[in-house]
Amino acid sequence: MGLLQLLLPKDRKFFPLFKQATENLVKGSKVLVELVNAPQEKRRELIKEIEHIEHTGDNITHMIFNELGRNFITPFDREDIHALASSIDDILDLIEGTAKRIELYKVTEISEPMILLSDIILKGSIELNVAVTNLEGMKKIDEIKEACVRINSLENNADDVFNMAIARLFDDEKDAVKLIKIKEILQALETATDKCEDAANVIESIIIKYA
Repeated sequence: MGLLQLLLPKDRKFFPLFKQATENLVKGSKVLVELVNAPQEKRRELIKEIEHIEHTGDNITHMIFNELGRNFITPFDREDIHALASSIDDILDLIEGTAKRIELYKVTEISEPMILLSDIILKGSIELNVAVTNLEGMKKIDEIKEACVRINSLENNADDVFNMAIARLFDDEKDAVKLIKIKEILQALETATDKCEDAANVIESIIIKYA
């Protein structure tokens, strides 16, 4: 066992909870991708599934915060634990927000940028799960770093997709109400990719401090 593994506090609470959180996030992201590719008659069922997954995510986040309040010794900085849990929770909130807007705004046609951004969220969530899973024991630092780099690259890609979509929207859409609805959905999706990058930045900060 390396010196780092000897020095890190043994933890049976936080790492399993973070793994649950990112696995639940991947699950929600997969349903989002299914939603934006589904026929209109199947959307309500998928939206309800996303709502259930988001509630599960809230419960996991609350458990992490409760453990933070109970434990004096934590596997890494308390601020980093709070920031990482919050970022993961924010991604799921934005996924649910997107799903609800699609329903409430009575969106009939899902645009290609919405599909592309949803796919980027799923890919980012998978990379986040890889990074978080490997945080325990800090045994696979290179894999964690590579996952974080891929998340940053995905976020840059999302920015390009979003900016092009908004430019085209303002050029082509003459209905102001419809324009606002579509812009809000695209904004929520793009912000979710920002939150993936926020989580990756926290993980990189943890690596710098402890690896």
